[in-house]
Amino acid sequence: MTDSTRSVGRGGYWYDDAPGQKERARRVLEALRTYRAAEAAMRRRTRDSMAMGENELLALRYLLRQPAHSARPYELARYLGITSASITTMIDKLVKDGRVERVGVTGDRRGIMITATAHANEEVRDTLGKMHIRMYAVASKMSPTQQKHVVEFLEAMVDAVDLVEPA
Repeated sequence: MTDSTRSVGRGGYWYDDAPGQKERARRVLEALRTYRAAEAAMRRRTRDSMAMGENELLALRYLLRQPAHSARPYELARYLGITSASITTMIDKLVKDGRVERVGVTGDRRGIMITATAHANEEVRDTLGKMHIRMYAVASKMSPTQQKHVVEFLEAMVDAVDLVEPA
């Protein structure tokens, strides 16, 4: 049995189960995985309660973070990593559900913006508002130094994950 097989067998995932720095790093990564699983479960419950797909919810959240709650269809497609045909189908459904509107761009006959409706904004806030308040309370209890370290850690993790190449 190799060292890596032994550590996986003892619950170390891919990392040595030795005490010290490796153990602390393993615990941090395990906590991050547990958080991600909890967040995925929350998104699933949210999608179910709002009768939406994953990309529809992500699109709404993206729009609600933009100035005037608007973006061009190609920006949404690029953000979601989907084709123009898929984005058109998704926008059609969101328009039908009253969650977004197509708004013409002044001076550009072919240009449109996709804008989240006030109804969508209220629906997302009603659905996610309490959770966001609880999350904000946790983050605001941290010292400025702790907040800085968490932000630096998460930014470094984004970089580490973004460097993963497809198989």
